[in-house]
Amino acid sequence: MILPIVKYGHPTLRQKGDAVDTFDAALEQFVDDMLDTMYDADGVGLAAQQVGKATQVTVIDVSQVEDRPSKMAVEGKEVPIPDFMPLVLINPAVKPLNEMVKGPEGCLSFPEIYADIERPESVEVSAQDHKGNSFTFTCGGLLAKAVQHEVDHLKGILFIDRMERKDKDKLRHILEAMRETTQKELPQ
Repeated sequence: MILPIVKYGHPTLRQKGDAVDTFDAALEQFVDDMLDTMYDADGVGLAAQQVGKATQVTVIDVSQVEDRPSKMAVEGKEVPIPDFMPLVLINPAVKPLNEMVKGPEGCLSFPEIYADIERPESVEVSAQDHKGNSFTFTCGGLLAKAVQHEVDHLKGILFIDRMERKDKDKLRHILEAMRETTQKELPQ
């Protein structure tokens, strides 16, 4: 089922997600719905907050992106990205591994808004899958950027919070209009 993606100004985007402790059919259905929603929107990642639910669940799939490469390693060995996509991260933790790099980012909750965001080039990720199994991997490139972007969402942090002030100032009127429109559409 395709879920509505909330836009900037929706309060759930600023909420820290609750940890998941029940791995059941309802969670599995929610993950499936999030994947359907992400693919329908042509996204590479989607966090639960973006569909109005403040919980520690995100889905990612960078396998179709060819112009921005990704790397992934499991137990120290590089693995083919398509073999691990889509990626379901529940209760994830991210540890930076090296220097910061700038690169373009967008967000399904901010249609048509893009900016260069500085993030660690590679990270180590620990998470659970939709069955509750724990796993760890390292990643770089677009996958690392997508993981960090989505994990930020799970903490109520938005990519505009990481923009340089000059970039955010240029977008201020657009962001304010989006926030106001979203808040007018919220149920009273």
